[in-house]
Amino acid sequence: MPNALAERVIDLPVDLARRLDVARALVRPVRSGAISRVIGLRFDVNGLDLPIGATVRVVDGSVELSGEVVAVGDGSVTCMPFGEVKGLRVGARVEGVDRPPSIGVGPQLLGRVIDAMGRPLDDLGPIVGLSEVGLDADAPHPMRRARIESALSLGIRSWDTLIPAGRGQRVGIFAGSGVGKSTLLGMIARNTEADVNVVALIGERGREVREFVEADLGPEGLARSVLIIATSEPPALVRLRAAFASTRIAEWFRDQGNDVMLMMDSLTRFCMAQREIGLSAGEPPTSRGYPPSVFSMLPKLLERAGAAEVGSITGLYTVLVDGD
Repeated sequence: MPNALAERVIDLPVDLARRLDVARALVRPVRSGAISRVIGLRFDVNGLDLPIGATVRVVDGSVELSGEVVAVGDGSVTCMPFGEVKGLRVGARVEGVDRPPSIGVGPQLLGRVIDAMGRPLDDLGPIVGLSEVGLDADAPHPMRRARIESALSLGIRSWDTLIPAGRGQRVGIFAGSGVGKSTLLGMIARNTEADVNVVALIGERGREVREFVEADLGPEGLARSVLIIATSEPPALVRLRAAFASTRIAEWFRDQGNDVMLMMDSLTRFCMAQREIGLSAGEPPTSRGYPPSVFSMLPKLLERAGAAEVGSITGLYTVLVDGD
């Protein structure tokens, strides 16, 4: 009897702790605030203590909208939306999302066309069995990067002969609008000896997407490619996210030991998207109206490509020439 009583006394705190853990998981504290101003492409929220880069969600009966914190102030944060600000009102409740931005990765992505959030755009049904990984990742350690010692054939004889690309190299394709950059990328995707292609179309006109998939890329190129699409009409935050999502997907395939060809069209429109975000957040304009954050954002994106200890990412980035 005393032993049974002792066991019950010992077991009670353990059981109580387990119940408390379950209760905390079911009833998590939610940080929330209220919209104080909507101006241009941004909305300000009072009473919400969140860091830059945190995800927020507008909780209002008439609007379903998520966004990201791009600036913080004394007692308020400035957010940019992933959708339209139409319908937002002062006083609407905004909650912080208790998880970092993520993207689904896995071999199931091959042959699929997705948006910046990882949602399929090709009417082939949902993509199941993906693993969620954080959108942000560090560039390979500089002392653990593999040296670029071998060429990676792009499948274009003139390019491979005159200016061969190294495995893990980053190459800029500088040209004006309408001169054939997308056609060139489609040729490379079909003929390169890389194991996987990750193609990001950022800020492109909507009509060009289907042309690229069906005419430039074709079934042969699509079969070993992942396409991430963010056309010109979504908010700047979506276009910016598409660039980092495509890079994160390429990193996952690289970590599996693949040689990945990452093609981004275009890097200029990525910078334009960050310019919209920076100016809306109150940054001062500098050269050609670009805020300082653009020049720090570029190396954060580009340095994540390259040759790592296992696998490589060869980056092809198109750049619109001056005046376009």
